[in-house]
Amino acid sequence: MPSPFPGMDPFLEGYLWPDVHHSLATQIRDQLSPLIRPHYVARIEVQVVRDETPEAEIGIMYPDVELLRRQALDHASLAPTNGGPSATAALTPATITVELLAPEVRLASVHILDAAQNQLITSIEILSPVNKREPGLTQYREKWRQLRNAGVHLIEIDLLRRGQRTLADPRIPTSAYRISLTRAEARKMDVWTLSVTDKLPIIPVPLRKPDTDVSLNLGAAFATIYDRAGYDLSINYSSAPPPPLFSEKDQESIAAILKG
Repeated sequence: MPSPFPGMDPFLEGYLWPDVHHSLATQIRDQLSPLIRPHYVARIEVQVVRDETPEAEIGIMYPDVELLRRQALDHASLAPTNGGPSATAALTPATITVELLAPEVRLASVHILDAAQNQLITSIEILSPVNKREPGLTQYREKWRQLRNAGVHLIEIDLLRRGQRTLADPRIPTSAYRISLTRAEARKMDVWTLSVTDKLPIIPVPLRKPDTDVSLNLGAAFATIYDRAGYDLSINYSSAPPPPLFSEKDQESIAAILKG
């Protein structure tokens, strides 16, 4: 079953996003592979990062954890404070106390490589929440800078409304979603700004000169993963999309789309 939205489905920006992220990376690879062979290959690159999740993200990305946390707080507030005879028993000290590490997040990107030399030509980055808040934002910007310095073409796909944009430029119109292409050694960036009512674009994927660009149909890729994963079975379209809140105009557009 297809998504009711013509482009990005805002209801996928919450706890389903990790699945969407990896599925989209895989579908982009599968769509591009027959177009670039035999001189190039498309490969999934997985980076493992620590997610210093702020409290506000828990209810968005992990709704079950938020529910359990609230239930635990309610239970603690109702629990009796006076104990029995065992309350005064000596406690056995722990062998060691260690600080908990932030959870690991696996981030998938798509790399276009020269088949003969295995050299990175184009990197297609799909942003996740960890890329759009500190400390992950600074780390991502440094990765972006290193790829630029290495002469790699960069495509950035940002289908999340919350968090900071990786590039803050007042010349770029404010929008719900953004896709950008920066060609190697170019001093300009092509940007596609998208609202919730826009179709996802067909964008060029540059290769090594003199080879011509190939086309990436993001709308087709998104439609394929939505249908294959059956995301409609996990979404309650009668509820509000994950935060942040849409403008009144966009809320009216969403209501009209869902009404059909």
